[in-house]
Amino acid sequence: MCTFSSISLIFLLAIFKFDGLHSADTTIWGPGLDPLIVLPARYFYVQYDQEKFNIADFNVLISGKTKNGNNCRVWTNILDRKDASFIVRYKLYEICYEFRILVENKKTLKKYWNYFDQGPIYPDECDCSKVSIDTWLSNTKCRTNIEQINNDLNQFKNVNFQTVFGKMAKFYSQHPHSTSVCHYVVKNNLIFRKCYGEYTGFKMFMDNLLLSLNRKVFLPDLEFFVNLGDWPLSSPKELFPLFSWCGSNYSVDIVMPTYDITESALENMGRVTLDMLSVQGNIEKPWSQKIEKGFWMGRDSSKHRLNLVELSKKNSDILNASITNFFFYKELKEKYGPGKKPISFFKFFDYKYLLNIDGTVAAYRFPYLLVGDSLIFKQESEYYEHFYSELIPWVHYVPVKRHLDDLLDLIDIMMSDDKTARKISLNGQKYAREHLAPHNILGYYLLLFQVSLKGYYP
Repeated sequence: MCTFSSISLIFLLAIFKFDGLHSADTTIWGPGLDPLIVLPARYFYVQYDQEKFNIADFNVLISGKTKNGNNCRVWTNILDRKDASFIVRYKLYEICYEFRILVENKKTLKKYWNYFDQGPIYPDECDCSKVSIDTWLSNTKCRTNIEQINNDLNQFKNVNFQTVFGKMAKFYSQHPHSTSVCHYVVKNNLIFRKCYGEYTGFKMFMDNLLLSLNRKVFLPDLEFFVNLGDWPLSSPKELFPLFSWCGSNYSVDIVMPTYDITESALENMGRVTLDMLSVQGNIEKPWSQKIEKGFWMGRDSSKHRLNLVELSKKNSDILNASITNFFFYKELKEKYGPGKKPISFFKFFDYKYLLNIDGTVAAYRFPYLLVGDSLIFKQESEYYEHFYSELIPWVHYVPVKRHLDDLLDLIDIMMSDDKTARKISLNGQKYAREHLAPHNILGYYLLLFQVSLKGYYP
């Protein structure tokens, strides 16, 4: 009987540890509940199921001890999502022991989560504890089958990756002024690279990603080329297996998460302030109080954006669009300016309708717009990010014609059907919350590496 009880207790702890906890009024879940899962910033979610919610009623304590018995350095940040839920994220700066995560109600002292681990619990910067890719994906509950990855790699099912690498190195070395790429080799968990091109500064994004992943998992021996520019480069004629941050309808690049969302996944609670978690905790106006206008602000990196500004000048009652910096079309500043002073990205969500308009390629702000609580109007585009194929027009966003011909009519339609507008905005937000969080981004890379290794290397 005693043995049976012990086994049951261990089983229950395992369920709570990985799946979170659901009580009568509170649900807690997320990868940060298991501190053995190493992330740049760990995080979990708390959903309160009653109408009356006050984040001040909750006490969150994350603490530990160093090897010498001093308090462990842990930075905790709570983000109120203003929908009766909040995000708890925390960052470790040293190895911790006697590690505790406590979530309780201050008034009733009811403990919703009370986790203890003797340790050691490792910070992200420590190359201390590695697991297999399969184990990491399982622990974080990341997907192990993504159609975009399969489709991208299936284009090269008759191409021997190792044979074509010599051709790629020769080709890119002969075009240093038009392309910038890096050739990476991972061997015995050591990372090597050689870059081609005049401007290779963006290699830092891939370097940082690989170094971060290499501290967490046993990377397989792998070889690949990375496009450092925004534009997709691989043509169907050449069939070069090139990893890129953006894809297009006319190229065959293997698409990765953009360098922007990759950096935000690695540096949230670090040197970046805009990331997929911080957006959720910095929206001020609820849906009913948002300004009922379409809103866009950004650089002049496409003619479509200039056309949008012109449309806004003529229809300022329902559209507010402005250029912040004239770089590509300086000669047109008088017509489309003056340049407006940038506002905080978080203030975008004061508006009910937000526009996603292409720049030089896809607008890399799209994930951050989607995870907010405004309705997103997305321009038709030949460019796409790694997740676009999973989004459904009129379910996750409102589709707008390439030349914005129907934009004003669509805004009018949504203004007259607030219920549908709200439903679409929440669908988009739900997708982004569930599939574009930092651990999802890292998981996408790991799965991409794993699938490309298994299926496309001899």
